[in-house]
Amino acid sequence: MAYVITDLCAGVCEGECVDSCPTDAIDGPLDLQVLLGGGPAADALRKSGVQLYINPDDCIDCGACVAVCPTQAIVHEDDLSPSQERFRGINAAFYGLEA
Repeated sequence: MAYVITDLCAGVCEGECVDSCPTDAIDGPLDLQVLLGGGPAADALRKSGVQLYINPDDCIDCGACVAVCPTQAIVHEDDLSPSQERFRGINAAFYGLEA
């Protein structure tokens, strides 16, 4: 079982979840230090709709990321709504995995 990051993260990508994850299972498609550092570069990345992803193989189902997500973008895979189901595959595909 694993958690999934949905599109509610896109364009926001605050990154609290990255620091909260005990297994470092959360990544993004760019240098997270730039994003988390703030300033014009981070603002531009957020405007581009960048988001974070959870590696389903590394997630230990602890829920630490859920508690700190300011946008409620992180959902347990068993609780995904029909419109969110595609994010299971999107998160897995980011890591070259199949959902």
